[in-house]
Amino acid sequence: MALNPQHSVTFANRSAYDFETPLDRSLEGSAKWNLMYEENADVKPGVVPFSVADMEFRTAPEIVRAIQETAAISTLGYTVATDDYLDSVLGWQFRRHSWTPSIAWLVTTPGVVPAICTAVQAFTQIGDGVIIQPPVYYPFFRAVAENGRRVIENPLIYEGNRWRMNFEELAELVKEPGTRMLILCSPHNPVGRVWTKDELSTLVSLCVANDVLIVSDEIHDDLIMPGHEHTTLMKAMKPGQFEYCMVATAPSKTFNIAGLQCSNIFIENARMRDTFKNQLRKTGISELNALAWRACQVAYDECEGWLEDLISIIWHNFEIVRDHLANTQPWVRVSDLEGTYLAWLDLRACGADEKALERTMHAHDLYFDEGAMFGAQGQGFERWNLACPTPIIEQALGRLDAALDELRG
Repeated sequence: MALNPQHSVTFANRSAYDFETPLDRSLEGSAKWNLMYEENADVKPGVVPFSVADMEFRTAPEIVRAIQETAAISTLGYTVATDDYLDSVLGWQFRRHSWTPSIAWLVTTPGVVPAICTAVQAFTQIGDGVIIQPPVYYPFFRAVAENGRRVIENPLIYEGNRWRMNFEELAELVKEPGTRMLILCSPHNPVGRVWTKDELSTLVSLCVANDVLIVSDEIHDDLIMPGHEHTTLMKAMKPGQFEYCMVATAPSKTFNIAGLQCSNIFIENARMRDTFKNQLRKTGISELNALAWRACQVAYDECEGWLEDLISIIWHNFEIVRDHLANTQPWVRVSDLEGTYLAWLDLRACGADEKALERTMHAHDLYFDEGAMFGAQGQGFERWNLACPTPIIEQALGRLDAALDELRG
């Protein structure tokens, strides 16, 4: 469902939804905004942080209305999935990603990270090795290490402005004794890759041949930029291989409802699914909150147009950042954005360390996620959250030029 990039600005400007009104989230308890104020209590008015991956856009009105209606008529007691909810989740995967999971495969959890941690606990033992592919979403490190497992790094390779998996190294790592799992980020946060079916098939072949389970975090699977297509890991598998696969999806990034804590996990193998559910019970994780069900259902049933407009805005914002830096700071390398709403900027040519980068950016009222938090391979990079009104991006570019000029001396 890719959009033609040459139409992105026009399409964005005629959206029926409000992607233009700046939001002031300073009094909402926003994690992203609070982090900014912790760094600088006197931050200037109008400065918006570009760090934590949620959006500076109003929630789709269809979702807001559904939550209001649910709160007005419901007791908000313990709630479970309805048939309508299940149909919505499966229908979304069919329409957007052309695959048809079974209702029986679905397990709901209040977030993808809790699901990943539960999978580590359920399918590996203390001391087992779990492969991750840095630079990568930082909770992956914690999910492994804080559960007493060994982090095994299979770093991505950076070529031109694009990243790829190091299959040669992975072929050796999966053979190591005690290696039991690989946590895949698909699409990849923070480098913006959308893995092809061929790449995923190669990954599957290596892991299955060596009895390594793949936990696929596909939370960004709906945020695919023009010219690219997301392939769920299960579409890269052959019959008989599904016992090596768990796919985690959610409406949270897609529709900016992470605070409602709703995720849909697909596990085809019944034995695996029971093991996962048993571990959920041990941790005390149970059903979703009463509003999350309805929000997810309405998002999938009624908000596809909102998503299409959002993708247009994100792509337009990326084009602005990429083209501006190409003209004013050609030494900065901007990774190609294939998926997610996160730009990945390579500033290593300035020679500044992590602290100097952060200090300089903050001095110019720029609050990104420092690349080092995604692993050692992210040193010298910045992750820029593009999910905000375009004028905010444009206003930040002048401050960014000043910061980069200072770093270059």
